[in-house]
Amino acid sequence: MPATPLSALRPGARAAWSAPDLDSVPCEPTEADGQRFARIVSVDLSPEQELRAVTPGQTHPKQRRVLALHWHPEFVPMPLIARRLDALFPGAEERLVIPTQHNELTSFGDYSGVEVDCYSSGFNQKIQLLLHFRTERLERAHTLRQMLRHTHKYRSSQLFEFMAAILEPRQEIVGQAAAQTGADETTVEYVRRNLMRIDALLAARWDDVPRDSLKNKLLAHWFDTLRAEHSDPFIDRVQTYLRAVKALVKARFSLDYFYRASEVIEEARALGAGIVIPHPEQFWPVLLAEYDVDGWEVWNPQSSRYTAFLVSVLHERNRCRPRSGRPLMVFMGDDTHMGEKVKDPAFRNPEKSAREIGVQPWDDMLVRKQLILASMDRARVMAEYRARLDG
Repeated sequence: MPATPLSALRPGARAAWSAPDLDSVPCEPTEADGQRFARIVSVDLSPEQELRAVTPGQTHPKQRRVLALHWHPEFVPMPLIARRLDALFPGAEERLVIPTQHNELTSFGDYSGVEVDCYSSGFNQKIQLLLHFRTERLERAHTLRQMLRHTHKYRSSQLFEFMAAILEPRQEIVGQAAAQTGADETTVEYVRRNLMRIDALLAARWDDVPRDSLKNKLLAHWFDTLRAEHSDPFIDRVQTYLRAVKALVKARFSLDYFYRASEVIEEARALGAGIVIPHPEQFWPVLLAEYDVDGWEVWNPQSSRYTAFLVSVLHERNRCRPRSGRPLMVFMGDDTHMGEKVKDPAFRNPEKSAREIGVQPWDDMLVRKQLILASMDRARVMAEYRARLDG
């Protein structure tokens, strides 16, 4: 059964199909496009957006410990995030909260972190690692910062690869994406004409475009703003086609952009970092590599099917380790993206917007059973990991 389209869930959504007349879709940017583009790439928050940033949909007054080691502040200022956390957990007595921006070091109080894209040569695939530090140790992180700057270019480079696949167009990608999603010629051409305008605006305003805006989601945001001009079902089809193109481009993206996982781990350990493998369901082979890490993320909103199994495997790995070795720890990542919180509710991704920093199923009955067998719980993980980071 096909999934219910987002348009069907949006209050007041128009159900009628309304494909545009291509003669009315320009190839050159209009004044309205310029205004739309400025809004999309802006990282400045309006008072309304600031209010969204600090106001959670629900609170957790009974939660005494807050552990959050995998979340993305994006362009939302840390003081606003601190206010949100105060509202989320008014009864919190202990916190270990460390941000993990993609390929960019960010700090929250005494600790800093990053989610690094890297390359596992043994399995010939891209993987990710979470790195966590005492903030003062980053004064010596010159080499790591250079490595991250190189890798950070990956995301903006991917945006331009994404756009080029449609603009050139690369028929093997465009044709396959259209076939996979049922996109007709009108949809494909409509997307191409819009990207021509975006490309022209990027070229004309390059010096003023915040680099944090140069991500694949720029295109998704652009088409979401066109829902007022076209039917929701049509824009939903456009977004489905775009996601298919993006997936094909990512699958072909060169691994030369990335440092080896072993190189990243070596540099991080030299700075006293803690290292966690995130959402391992996406990176099964890396668990076999026995990298020098502190633990695995056994739960993530994108990877929750095998949580109990992963806890049991990690427990068995610990039972068989040498007495001198440090045990692997269980981690959970809420993978919150704060940029999603400040969007107009009509344009939010429902799954992503539901995530909250520090909200994870440590007390879920099925998970808790496995955690008890593995002698793990949130309090023990917080105490042990903090000791490792501070040691």
